[in-house]
Amino acid sequence: MDEPILTIDEREAINSGRWFSSLSPSLRHDILRCSYVRRYKDGALIAARGDPPEEWIACARGAVRVSSTSLSGKQITLTYVEPGIWFGDVAIFDGDRRTHDAYAHGDTTILCVARADFRKILATHTELYEAMLRLHARRIRQLFGLVEDLNTLPLRSRLAKQLLHLVRSYGVPSLQDGGETRISLQLAQEELAQLLGASRQRVNQELKAMEREDAIRIEPGGLVVRDRAALMRISEAGD
Repeated sequence: MDEPILTIDEREAINSGRWFSSLSPSLRHDILRCSYVRRYKDGALIAARGDPPEEWIACARGAVRVSSTSLSGKQITLTYVEPGIWFGDVAIFDGDRRTHDAYAHGDTTILCVARADFRKILATHTELYEAMLRLHARRIRQLFGLVEDLNTLPLRSRLAKQLLHLVRSYGVPSLQDGGETRISLQLAQEELAQLLGASRQRVNQELKAMEREDAIRIEPGGLVVRDRAALMRISEAGD
């Protein structure tokens, strides 16, 4: 069931987002004033490929798993949208249907702005046009960086980069050791492998190698980063 307002932590995740926090106070106010909250259980469908673009969305808690389906019917995870990140605007701008499926990964809260309200905000705040251009430019840079890494870096370096990203987005201090950081996003090795465009077996081999080097620890509930500096050195080794 939808809740009328964000929790304090959810609102903080939205307000502290790098892009959203760069907007003027009046624009942020109008976006939040027009928005509504939806909450999903783990695995629930948020938006399906082929859906009309009815909403502009931000993740406020949990994660949104963006996926596609292969010709054989297998779901392939492309990325995870973390708290504070907005998405769904491309389909609103070009008027075409959504290109991918979006599922809740863990208990997830999203903040939505209806397409009609999004267009009203654009008409009221011309600032939003330039802000959206900056947002899209950042996405393009990230996409080019991923393509470059895929073609130039060994899997070991790409895996270390991915783990560092997950630590920044979902890292929480370990209760056993304050110097360690647990990745709170629960990812199966198959899902991690899909993010890297590699096989689960190869990713498993690299994870075990990093564990032997005391950079990480593999636990039944996920991964713990023991030495972030070591991961940084591994990520840069293939540059």
